[in-house]
Amino acid sequence: MATAGEESQTQAGRHQEVGHKSLLQSDALYQYILETSVYPREPEPMKELREITAKHPWNIMTTSADEGQFLNMLLKLINAKNTMEIGVFTGYSLLATALALPDDGKILAMDINRENYELGLPVIQKAGVADKIDFREGPALPILDQLIEDGKQGAFDFIFVDADKDNYLNYHKRLIELVKVGGLIGYDNTLWNGSVVAPPDAPLRKYVRYYRDFVLELNKALAADPRIEICMLPVGDGITLCRRIS
Repeated sequence: MATAGEESQTQAGRHQEVGHKSLLQSDALYQYILETSVYPREPEPMKELREITAKHPWNIMTTSADEGQFLNMLLKLINAKNTMEIGVFTGYSLLATALALPDDGKILAMDINRENYELGLPVIQKAGVADKIDFREGPALPILDQLIEDGKQGAFDFIFVDADKDNYLNYHKRLIELVKVGGLIGYDNTLWNGSVVAPPDAPLRKYVRYYRDFVLELNKALAADPRIEICMLPVGDGITLCRRIS
C-alpha cells in the first residue's frame, strides 16, 4: 500500500504527465475556477472554438480558458486597439483578443501553420470579428524586421507571444521597439510546465527539457531589462507581462 508521500508523488507525476495547463497543485481547485468563474462567462464563440480545439491532436498548444478570460479583460483595461499575436494555433487567444477590441481594432497575427488557423476561422467569422485580423503565414522574425524598417516603432498597444520558445529573445529584441511606451508584451509559457524549478535529473518530456533552457534565459533577461516593468503570473502555463517604460 502506498504511503501518503508516495501517493502525493504519484499524483504530482500524473499531473505533470498530462500536460495540465494549470500550475495549481490541485486539479479540483483549477476545475473550481473554471466552473465558477470562467465557463459561465465564456463567450459562446470561444466555447465553440475551445471544444473544436480539444479534438486536435496538439490541443496542449492552445491557450487555456482561464488565460483567455484574463487576456480579454486585460485588453479592455488598457483600452488596446492595435495589437499583435505571434503564434496563433487554432485562434483561441486570438478570438479572445478580437472580442475585446473596439470595432476599429486590429490584430496582426502570425503563425507558420495556416491550416490550424483555418480550423478556427469559421468560428471567428461567425463571431463577426474576422475583419479585425490580418493573418500572415510564415516565420515572424522577417515580418517584425519589415515592420521596423517601415517605421512602425511604437505602433502596438499589446503584443502576445505564444510561439517557438527558442526565439523568444529574438522576438523581444524587436518587439521592445514595436510596442509603444506604456504598452504591454505578454510572453506565454514562462513557467514552462513548472520545469523552471525542476532538478537536473527530473523526468521531463523531451520537448519540455529542450525548451527549458530557452525559457530560463528569457526570464533572466526580462528581469534585467531596464526598459520594462515586469509581472510574472501563474496563469495557464505562466505568463510574463512586460510594460515598456522607455
